[in-house]
Amino acid sequence: MDGIRLLQTTPRIVMGPGSLVRIGEEVKRLGATRVMIVTDPGLVKTGIVDRVEELLASAPLSVSRFDKVEADPPYELASQAAVCAKDAGADLILGIGGGSSLDIAKVAAILVTNADPVSAYFGIDMVPRKGLPTVLIPTTAGTGSEVTPIAILSDHTEKLKKGIVSPFLFPDVAVLDPELTLGLPPKVTAATGMDALIHAVEAYTSKNASQITDMFALEAMRLIFENIRTAYANGSNLPARAAMLEGSLLAGMAFANAGVTAVHAFAYPIGAEFHIPHGVANSMMLGPVMEFNMLGNLDKFARMAEVFGEDVVGLARRDAADVAVQALKTLAEDLRIPSHLSDFGVKEEHIPTLAEGVMKVTRLLANNPRELTLQDAEEIYRRVL
Repeated sequence: MDGIRLLQTTPRIVMGPGSLVRIGEEVKRLGATRVMIVTDPGLVKTGIVDRVEELLASAPLSVSRFDKVEADPPYELASQAAVCAKDAGADLILGIGGGSSLDIAKVAAILVTNADPVSAYFGIDMVPRKGLPTVLIPTTAGTGSEVTPIAILSDHTEKLKKGIVSPFLFPDVAVLDPELTLGLPPKVTAATGMDALIHAVEAYTSKNASQITDMFALEAMRLIFENIRTAYANGSNLPARAAMLEGSLLAGMAFANAGVTAVHAFAYPIGAEFHIPHGVANSMMLGPVMEFNMLGNLDKFARMAEVFGEDVVGLARRDAADVAVQALKTLAEDLRIPSHLSDFGVKEEHIPTLAEGVMKVTRLLANNPRELTLQDAEEIYRRVL
């Protein structure tokens, strides 16, 4: 590889407890007057969306709402949101919620200004022009979507998750208020937090990693690993919640530029086919994929063990690398993440098709530190069955 590197991220990030109150000011900075909120029914029930609408209305700004986002959203949902935005005359889209809401907001924004259907934009750099301005507010410390040029949508017909990758998907502003994550249940805290940690791990071990993405990834791993157990066990601990949100942000910045690897490639087929939550799917696949991958970069795996606070003084690189993998497995156990695919209805007979699905995710496998074959994919799935 040559020495040329490209670093991209969200141009404006507002973060810290209470930062949500800045939302009206941030929208007006972008020259918008008519905002459409994209969110999900669950978040609406918490009252957070009503609070956002009140802050926007007091700015004063016109506000409409699209609140039909669901987990693993089908790509048709983005089209529905775009139609609503056009009908409302929106000149800015504000996404608030988990990764699904943020991704739908990003894609809806480009659909308003680009004529083709969603399916035309799957892949890398397929979006012709920028969409409506966007402001994203994550309420989970998980996907890092607020700082990535990526949106992942489900194709239920093909039973696949597909990605749109374009610099036009970066939001104009990201607002990170850890107070919005205080109400997350332990189960969601665990799954989303592990997702963020895996983003950092995979960015760090990606073949496309750079010195800068390594810096982001290492700090993300430190923040998340040191705080996720506390956030899980004591969800009202604001410093832990703030550290988790910052870690998720840094992990997003890392993988937006270095890419993720085979863990996500394994998670996509089981998520699409068996509707396993994304963070859970990633967590189940993490151990066996990392055991497979560590031979591709023993130095980095050994370094991760140190970041996780493990004592590896005097250990050989191979042994230190294995300590890192075992630390991740122990963390998943502490967070009570499901560990068997069979718990979700996956059977031996499904493995060949699932493995074929992994091999189709070439965008991610190209980043993997170790070459993966179809036989390898089948064996890795079997270890989690």
